[in-house]
Amino acid sequence: MKHTIIIAGFLLGCTPSLWAQQDTAVVEKKSLTISGYAEVYYQYDANNALDNKRPGFVYSHNRNNEVSLNLAYIKANYSTKNLRANVAFAVGSYMNSNYAVEPHVLKNIYEGNVGVKISKKHDLWVDAGIFSSHLGFESAVGKDNWTLTRSMFADNSPYFETGAKISYTSLSGKWFVSGLILNGWQRIQRVDGNSTPAFGHQLTYKPNAKFTINSSSFIGNDKADSVCQMRYFHNFYAIYQVNEKFGITAGLDIGIEQKEKGSSNHNTWYTPVLIAKYSVTNKFSLTLRGEYYQDKAGVIIATGTPNGFRTFGSSLNTDYAILPNLVWRTEIKNLNSKDDVFIKRNQSFTSNSFSATTALAISF
Repeated sequence: MKHTIIIAGFLLGCTPSLWAQQDTAVVEKKSLTISGYAEVYYQYDANNALDNKRPGFVYSHNRNNEVSLNLAYIKANYSTKNLRANVAFAVGSYMNSNYAVEPHVLKNIYEGNVGVKISKKHDLWVDAGIFSSHLGFESAVGKDNWTLTRSMFADNSPYFETGAKISYTSLSGKWFVSGLILNGWQRIQRVDGNSTPAFGHQLTYKPNAKFTINSSSFIGNDKADSVCQMRYFHNFYAIYQVNEKFGITAGLDIGIEQKEKGSSNHNTWYTPVLIAKYSVTNKFSLTLRGEYYQDKAGVIIATGTPNGFRTFGSSLNTDYAILPNLVWRTEIKNLNSKDDVFIKRNQSFTSNSFSATTALAISF
């Protein structure tokens, strides 16, 4: 349920003649919208680790063998012609994992930003605060993604970021361009001892309603200045909606980071992903995903094994829209790694991880 407050600038008790003249007056409408989202899930992991957690590189839907709340938030959005602002507070296992290093109440700020339009003729904005990441096509909000769980592609790059950005959308709506200055790699507060900002860009092209292509980047050091290791990361994806029933998404992340401060040698990681969705009916859909993640040096996913993290993943997802704002989702997923990197309940390790997840997601 969304509530909208319109402030039209009229006084109580106006005469009929004054009301009749309102169509010639210049009136600015100010809108405040309240919305919310909640996603509850149950997950079975065949390895069934003692701590009831999924592997350490899983940050969304990461509780095993229990009914859990992944994400629930309440959000206020305020917008006028030249001003916009968002504030959202959230709870859930997603927040516990992704905001673990943030102090106190910052752990529950899902979004908090203010934007000002700086051009009368163009759709040009400056925004600052905490907002969703400009990297990748998957967000923390399950209903907005084709699959129930996030890919390794999404779980191991920023979901959110803090800083300022300038963005421009062309008159045709086909081009979106943004430049960002950030506090770091998925951070609200900067790392202790770090004095250097990070930077990013986003370029999105939508030639028509069926096709989207995107290029985004991150450049910066996410460690203290004393051990500065520059990170260069690029995210690319394309979405093609072939027809009303069938769509394809392809993505590739690639990153490099200095091996040590001042070094000309770098460690590299990359991850491709391919997702295909077929809508059987208006209410029921099937989605297949294939993915691979390679991080030999353990820059993002450290294993301490000879081959590092080299893992293939596949999943099958079904969605059923019970109501327009309520969806039931089910997914089976298998991950297979070159080394034994997944821990079992008896504390031994295996190269395979199988999971089954079901969830209910509601938006209002």
